[in-house]
Amino acid sequence: MYKYKTLYKWMLLPMLVMQMGIFKDYWGDFSDNAWSVHIHYWTGTVWYIYLIIQPYFATHGQIARHRTNGIIGMFLAGGVCLTAVSMMHRDITTTEKALATPEQFGPFQAWFFFGVTVVEIVMMSAFGYAIIKSILHRKEIENHAWWLISTVFIIMMPALGRGIQSVYVGMHSKDWPNINIMIPIYFTQILIIGMLLVGAWRYGKLKHPATYLAVGVNVFNFFLEPIGKSETVQLFLKTIIKG
Repeated sequence: MYKYKTLYKWMLLPMLVMQMGIFKDYWGDFSDNAWSVHIHYWTGTVWYIYLIIQPYFATHGQIARHRTNGIIGMFLAGGVCLTAVSMMHRDITTTEKALATPEQFGPFQAWFFFGVTVVEIVMMSAFGYAIIKSILHRKEIENHAWWLISTVFIIMMPALGRGIQSVYVGMHSKDWPNINIMIPIYFTQILIIGMLLVGAWRYGKLKHPATYLAVGVNVFNFFLEPIGKSETVQLFLKTIIKG
């Protein structure tokens, strides 16, 4: 328990990274965002806050408060999952717009949004699995804590990826539409995996199943482009995700 005494301080870092990544994308067009986007943003943000305050409560003599907030936290985790799933139809709609007006989307072709949809399905499935494992291991502090911490790195990519991608596209705006939009995504994945491994090393969890899961999800994200360009995948997504 002692080695987790300062964990709440370390959890501030991914929280700040996530907020910086999503700041322009969310707040830049705040009034134009769909209701599902607002709900997903705030449930995700509050979830990150819980991953800061919960370790503090658990290691600073406030176990009763930790347990009560843990129940609320599980409700929030479900909200993060369900709101992410609810936005997937938006991705499919965006692919149709990208096909209809390619000049408006430039380098962001339809395959990119198909790929994003698949990546999000994998991320949210892994997120849900990690949450369930944390519940099953709730009486084993080491396992319980690390399964929850892993969720940060499992779902960080969309927020951080958008931020880094936006900066990269802005830096290369003179080349529009001939911009390789996957380069910032690859950089984002390397950054996330790096932070994850540093954290796992810091807390002796390099060989923990939750670490393997988080690394696996982020490695999978490297294949966003070929997955998104697969006609089979595109047809499958358009068949199952309907408004």
